[in-house]
Amino acid sequence: MGVTGEPGGTQYDWYTRATELLDSGNPDAAVVLLEWVLAEDDSSAVLEAYGRALFDTRRYLEAVEVLTRLVERYPDADYGHYALGLSLWRLQRFLGARDHLAMAFVMRPDRADYGSALSQVKATLRARIEGGLPLEGPVETGRAS
Repeated sequence: MGVTGEPGGTQYDWYTRATELLDSGNPDAAVVLLEWVLAEDDSSAVLEAYGRALFDTRRYLEAVEVLTRLVERYPDADYGHYALGLSLWRLQRFLGARDHLAMAFVMRPDRADYGSALSQVKATLRARIEGGLPLEGPVETGRAS
């Protein structure tokens, strides 16, 4: 660390270390490094890694913001659509989740995880329609207080 608190090495070093931290299950530390990288580089790889790190730290609203920026700038980013769909799913925004997961699956039908997530969101929507429940947000349980 330098005097300013900036990590040592190049931005590429920070990015590489951040992806290693993500892969080893330390997304909180990855977020910190990726925020340094984003100050100078908001390429698709950096945005994707940052969105993934935010998702893994359960910061879904922030992940949606970053991943939306990613797919708007790079519409062919299949993993960006997938991660955005997962983030929206966690926020119970099922229609948007379905749309982004479908986009990811169309781009990469060979990815079983894309198809599985899409099937699960579609099943949730079907169940909500059949149950007369709202398609977005939490479901009221109807319990008396």
